[in-house]
Amino acid sequence: MRAAVLSAFGSPLCVTDLPDPVRGPGEVLVRIRASGINPLDTKIRRGEAAHAAVVLPAVLGIDMAGTVEAVGPEVTEFTVGDDVYGMTGGVGGLQGSLAELAVVDSRLLAIKPHALTMREAAAVPLAFITAWEGLVDRAQVQSGQ
Repeated sequence: MRAAVLSAFGSPLCVTDLPDPVRGPGEVLVRIRASGINPLDTKIRRGEAAHAAVVLPAVLGIDMAGTVEAVGPEVTEFTVGDDVYGMTGGVGGLQGSLAELAVVDSRLLAIKPHALTMREAAAVPLAFITAWEGLVDRAQVQSGQ
């Protein structure tokens, strides 16, 4: 598969051929159709996100949308051909979404709503989590406010 790889902090990403990822228990192999880039991705590329624990060379990209190509053992909620979206990795040594294929923890995926395009769905995950954390966890906004 082809992927955009970061080989050195501060350098451009280079499109490179890599082996196809292999799924394991609880994981889904997804053909990436759209990927989101977040401020965290740009900080990682610059080498300014030590908390993200990226090991170089790395495939960045946290958000994605795509189609299930295969499911691993213990995965019951998805089947081949499902359109999904969610978070794949790009931090902590996990391959990110700037690739043709990614192995994703099935707990980090959902069925893509039909009303969203792949590009729209790939823009949702981390932005939604950030908004939720700010509004619900920190500002403690309640129903009706």
